[in-house]
Amino acid sequence: MSKRSLSGLDRLLIQADRALRTLSPGEPCHGRASPAKGEAETDLTDSERKHAAGLMRVNHSGEVCAQALYQGQALTAKLPEVRGEMERAADEEIDHLAWCEQRLKELDSRPSLLNPLWYGMSFGLGAAAGKISDRISLGFVAATEDQVCKHLESHLEKLPSDDKRSRAVVEQMLIDEDEHAHAALAAGGARFPAPVKGVMSLVSKVMTSASYKI
Repeated sequence: MSKRSLSGLDRLLIQADRALRTLSPGEPCHGRASPAKGEAETDLTDSERKHAAGLMRVNHSGEVCAQALYQGQALTAKLPEVRGEMERAADEEIDHLAWCEQRLKELDSRPSLLNPLWYGMSFGLGAAAGKISDRISLGFVAATEDQVCKHLESHLEKLPSDDKRSRAVVEQMLIDEDEHAHAALAAGGARFPAPVKGVMSLVSKVMTSASYKI
């Protein structure tokens, strides 16, 4: 039996379904158990809990952006193997999305109200990068994941030392994101120059500050 090829409309409908699943309340379906599973909950002060929740809200928004970025790139990728790589990466990021949302609930908090905006912006950037070329698209993934890794490293320094559950989630996310960055470059991604990365870092800081508060 031959495999049915997807039309442009099919792909758009799939993207719309992905967007709704990503932005709808409730933990997304994921494959791996949360790294926090083996860590006991500790007593945090109100300020520590609020700060941890703000950082995990930022991380959750980052995963919303990752979903949108990969889906936008998959929609416009030139080569089937690149499209498949983007879709596989998006599937792996669902774990991160679920882990962050679960931790936010445990901290009596919620995802950022700005997530629909971040999703739309990231989807557009991903689609634009894929439209230019697969090499640029993969390079954009590598540069983005590099920024994410820097944020996660800073969060490990900022999270309360006693918040073992949040720290376990962030530590595993850091490992995965670093692997995604290296995989994108190994697949032929372009290495972005420092000025481009500087602009990306500035945009990321604005999004981080807004998601932490809202």
